Amino acid sequence: MTTWLDISSNSDFSIYNLPFGIFSAHKKKPQVGVRIGDYVIDLEQTRKLGLLNIPRNICNQSSLNPFIGLGKKRTNAVRIQLQEWLIQENSPLKRYFDHVFHKIENVKIYLPVKIGDYTDFYSSIEHATNAGKIFRPDNPHYPNWKHLPIAYHGRASSIVISSTPIHRPYGQYKPLDSPIPVFSATKELDFELEIGAIIGRNSEHGNSISTTEAEEYVFGLLLFNDWSARDIQRWETLPLGPFLGKNFASSISPWVVTLEALEDFRVESPKQEPVPLP
Repeated sequence: MTTWLDISSNSDFSIYNLPFGIFSAHKKKPQVGVRIGDYVIDLEQTRKLGLLNIPRNICNQSSLNPFIGLGKKRTNAVRIQLQEWLIQENSPLKRYFDHVFHKIENVKIYLPVKIGDYTDFYSSIEHATNAGKIFRPDNPHYPNWKHLPIAYHGRASSIVISSTPIHRPYGQYKPLDSPIPVFSATKELDFELEIGAIIGRNSEHGNSISTTEAEEYVFGLLLFNDWSARDIQRWETLPLGPFLGKNFASSISPWVVTLEALEDFRVESPKQEPVPLP
């Protein structure tokens, strides 16, 4: 596809992407936008102009939650319609360009979703191996790792948008040359680059969701930087797991890429060994 909009050939925000996020312009309240090249498309303005059939009080919100709540069928229809208009020479987006497009340097970006809860998974073999070696160089994997999803609940309130300054946390840890722990700022701060999945559909308490249904519940993906104070984590992990060494901050990217945008990039997954239980 080619678009009439001037977009750099190496932009992460091509016409094939069109991720959703929250922005504000001209000191107005935050609202829903779509990133394309170096611009943000204002969905609330497109609605007011009668271009998109979106209910009121959906796109003028400070989180994507109400928009995502419309369901994937409707939200993807919005994305496809914008994609078509970005191709058409007689596009209404071109006609109302000054009303619906904002240069990215002129807007403020916000956390894209209101996060009620989040779970951090120890998912790929490479990630689990690299992280495990920090604490157990000769035996990075526990025996349960290949059998079930290893995870812990993180602190949703400490998730921040990318570029937010991170304060080096203080905590208790035990230096190798000390017989007792000390309280100090962490000296082993790093982050794990991960993928965040935004759940966009409710499930009922007590009802499990099968792996075959899982994608119906995922609205989209974003980048997730899991900040980690390894010395604090090493001392407090025995025996229960991550706590203060992991929950002081996590950074997420501001734009949520839909699963539909990623469909063409599917690859065969690694062979599951052992065979999963029913």
